Amino acid sequence: ALRQISQRTISTASRRQIENRVPEHQKLFQEDNGLPVHLKGGVKDALLYRTTMGLSVFGTIYALYYLIVSSMPKK
Repeated sequence: ALRQISQRTISTASRRQIENRVPEHQKLFQEDNGLPVHLKGGVKDALLYRTTMGLSVFGTIYALYYLIVSSMPKK
């Protein structure tokens, strides 16, 4: 029974052909257009990058603020 199940899953996976898009991605990322590699994906990458940087800056400022507040003596 186990042999039939394993053969069935292997044979059904080979029927679905997935298009190989690696060469087109290689062209995109190897193109010399002056952009850093983490921004070559387009608008989605730029939005994710800016969101990450914004959250990082906000988190750093927030942590520094509470560090300063906690270092002050209470009245």
